[in-house]
This record gives sequence, structure tokens and C-alpha cells, in this order.
Amino acid sequence: MSPRCIRLHVHWRKDSGRTEPERKFGVVVVGVGRAGSVRIRDLRNPHASSAFLNLIGFVSRRELGNIDEVQQISLEDALSSQEVEVAYICSESSSHEDYIRQFLNAGKHVLVEYPMTLSWAAAQDLWKLAEQKGKVLHEEHVELLMEEFAFLKKEVVGKDLLKGSLLFTASPLEEERFGFPAFSGISRLTWLVSLFGELSLVSATLEERKEDQYMKMSVCLETENKRPLTWIEEKGPGLKRNRHLSFHFKSGSLENMPNVGVNKNIFLKDQNIFVQKLLGQFSDKELAAEKRRILHCLWLAEEIQKHCSAQK
Repeated sequence: MSPRCIRLHVHWRKDSGRTEPERKFGVVVVGVGRAGSVRIRDLRNPHASSAFLNLIGFVSRRELGNIDEVQQISLEDALSSQEVEVAYICSESSSHEDYIRQFLNAGKHVLVEYPMTLSWAAAQDLWKLAEQKGKVLHEEHVELLMEEFAFLKKEVVGKDLLKGSLLFTASPLEEERFGFPAFSGISRLTWLVSLFGELSLVSATLEERKEDQYMKMSVCLETENKRPLTWIEEKGPGLKRNRHLSFHFKSGSLENMPNVGVNKNIFLKDQNIFVQKLLGQFSDKELAAEKRRILHCLWLAEEIQKHCSAQK
């Protein structure tokens, strides 16, 4: 789902010489790490989508007081406040499911950083809850808003894939906080599914040396046309954050990514999509396709985890 120009199908009013939308959604940001800090920055700046949002405060387990004049509020107050209509969940992945459930049950719309849960069944349950409550549940996928992905999408369209691979390297991540590598790396899986359609799992292995903080997950996937795709996540001290890709088509090959420009305001672009959902500007068909893709990727991630666990 790509961002479009926000269509302002709302009533506007003039206030102190400024034109503002009549309808503003009160927002709390849960978690103020890297993603949460970027969300707060975007909410405080005068962007088109931010005009529809009113930052009420942030929630954190740490006692932080105020951040850039934004007040800290308790989770209980955020859940019970009539002012708060939207929650941005930017905490570690292991806490996402609980926060989403609490805010949906409290009648709030939810934006959550990926992965929304570390369980396919839990994600299905939360979608049902959101639908029962009549609330928007939006899983962020800024990787689909990157210049690199836009380039790849143009490169692969209409081409017949023979085989492909995607290797991602990075420094270690705590599995307890961010989930099994197939979940913490779900943005790479989302790339593959978005480029080549729904995939099936052929095999998966996990090599770990916990004393060295090293792990390598190797996954063999297959497209609906039985074309092989290999996905590897490798993490350890000294490994730089990098993507190495190779796609072979009947008409030629694509080896690694050219420099396609800087990714600007990708979290803001994601916020634009979320606001469009709040304003009812996406069709049921578009929303259903996005939900299907998200649940398919979470299902694959869980299947990969099961395969790797069975080999221990």
C-alpha cells in the first residue's frame, strides 16, 4: 500500500489566522526509542497528515518527565482518557500484542511498528478485535516506502523470475525483546512477498553461537510458480547493516542495489497512510489485500520458527 496525496474530505475552520481541520485525533506514543522519537518529531512538525493529529503525550516504563515539551502520561491515563483516540505502539516487539489489545479494548485506533505480534494466531485475533471495535489497526512497513523498494518494484514488474536471494547482515539483536529472527527480520520477508507474491516454505535452518552473539538463519522459499528464493539473516558483532540481493530472470539479472537516493521521511509517509485510513480514504479491497499480505508474512515467519526449532 503506497501513500497518496491526502485527500482532505473534512470540514475546515479558520483559527487565529491558520486553517486547520475541524477533526483532530488525539495521539499517544508508547515507547520513545528510535522509532518513537521519530514519531514524536513528525507529530510535532507541520506536515499535512500531522494537521489531523494532536499529540497528547507519551508513555514509557522509564520516568522521563517531558521530552521536547511533550508530557509523559501513565498507561492507565492513556487508556482511559477521552482525549486519546489513537495509540502509536513503538515499544519492543515482545510487548506489541499486549499494548495493541489494551488500546483496542479501550476503543482506540492503533498504529504499530512491525512486527505487530510474534504469533500469527495472535495477529488474527487482534484483527478480529479491531474489526469488532470498528477501529483502524495499522502495521507500519516503512521498508515498502524506501527508494530501494520502489526501484526493485520497477525492475521486477513483468519479468519471469528464475531464482533469487536476499542476504541481510547486521549487529546482534536480543531475541527476548525483538523476537525470533524471522519476525525481527520480517521487513525482508515483506519485500520478497511484495515483489513475487505469496510464498511457500521449503526449508529453514538456524546456526547459533550464543557465546559469540552470532546467528545465521537460512530459509529456502518458493514462489507460486515453483521458483526458488533464498533468504538469509546473519547477525553478529562487527557485521555491518547491509542488504545483498541477487535476482535472475529469463531476460537478465539484477545483482545488488545501485545507489538510488536517500530515503526521506519514510515514517512520515507511513503516517500519511495511517491518516488516510482514519479518514476512510482506502477501499475495503485495498485494506483486505494489505491485511492478507501482513498475515501471510507473519504465518511464514512462524512456520520458519517452527522448522528451526524442530531441528534443535
